[in-house]
Amino acid sequence: MTTTATIAEHRTHEQKLNLFAEVAVRVGLGLAPGQELVMTASLDSLDLARRITEQAYRAGASLVTTLFTDDEATLMRYRFAPDESFDCAPKWLYDGMAAAFKSGAARLAIAGANPTLLSNEDPDKVGRANRAVSQSYRPALELITRHEINWTIVASATPAWAAAMFPEDAPDVAMARLWEAIFQTTRINTDDPVAEWKRHDTGLQKRAACMNEKRYSALQYRGPGTDVRLGLADDHLWLGGGTTAGNGIYCIANMPTEEIFTTPHKDRADGTITATKPLSHLGTMIEGIHVRFERGRIDEAHATRGQEVLRKLIDTDDGARRLGEVALVPHSSPIAHSGMLFYNTLFDENAASHIALGQAYSSCVRNGDKLAPAELAAKGANDSLIHVDWMIGSGQLDIDGITASDAVEPLMRQGEWV
Repeated sequence: MTTTATIAEHRTHEQKLNLFAEVAVRVGLGLAPGQELVMTASLDSLDLARRITEQAYRAGASLVTTLFTDDEATLMRYRFAPDESFDCAPKWLYDGMAAAFKSGAARLAIAGANPTLLSNEDPDKVGRANRAVSQSYRPALELITRHEINWTIVASATPAWAAAMFPEDAPDVAMARLWEAIFQTTRINTDDPVAEWKRHDTGLQKRAACMNEKRYSALQYRGPGTDVRLGLADDHLWLGGGTTAGNGIYCIANMPTEEIFTTPHKDRADGTITATKPLSHLGTMIEGIHVRFERGRIDEAHATRGQEVLRKLIDTDDGARRLGEVALVPHSSPIAHSGMLFYNTLFDENAASHIALGQAYSSCVRNGDKLAPAELAAKGANDSLIHVDWMIGSGQLDIDGITASDAVEPLMRQGEWV
């Protein structure tokens, strides 16, 4: 008996990197000819950033501008900068990004930060710096959360991230394992990644359409440490996979993505929620999160690690204690099936059902892109300087849909769709 190797099995690492960059630009971002691209990346992601730049120009980009960050420079601020520095942010830079988006530029972020970079730094300084950035970035973030532009987030393996995931391996082995995990979960290790993404996108769209037909008024979650009822915003919409942005360009915002998601009602969350995975937030680890909601607002919050960072996070503003997103992900998703903890929200949120504190996506409200902030708030959409996802799903989580007449319908059992 003979076997035939697949196309994917013949690809070298370099070929996979180039294909990943091409898929990010053409499938994730949907970059249009003549469009500018604003990209952010760390210096450790330079190789992928250069390959994406090449693919963007091949796709017809008029200009690619990349803003790089450096972990060592970030740490120097915490070690040597005066205290008042942590209430500052380069507003001029974020205003420039907002201006670029308003003029038609696309947005691409390369994730891959060191998940523990700031774990040993003063939580007060971390919180203040985050608040300053959130305030300055708000004009640009609103254009993203309203999906007025095409944008996407992809990931690059980096030495610090690889070491966090595979601490027992040599650095080169850890990097190789992380890259393979990225290729596997973003469908690069298939014969035709573009076709696979189209198939996957269609499946997520169908699931979202089914939920939109149901028109549930609330979801009830029950699992270890979790017993909560989450009301859904009036005129909410479930989305999944790609979205047609306000500029008419179809994009897939997260690569990978396994979720369907919508806007919860900011005033209608009651009960307790326990995180099922650690949260890596701005270079700090928050573990063992357990919160209690009353009338939509967190009134108790605890963490076994990173308690002070969690407190600073939810004290950012009133909206930081309320929900801006609820997302459903089956426990059998490829990322969950890998058995890996990525210490990176882009991946870990697609391994489990999750919620997000903070800003809601107006695109998840019917005609939300045409509504004023007060009108969105009246429908239950939350407003905040932050948007932070954390995972609450597992193979032990049950979810029910609650209809307008208070009828209960099973949605998920033991983390899987019914």
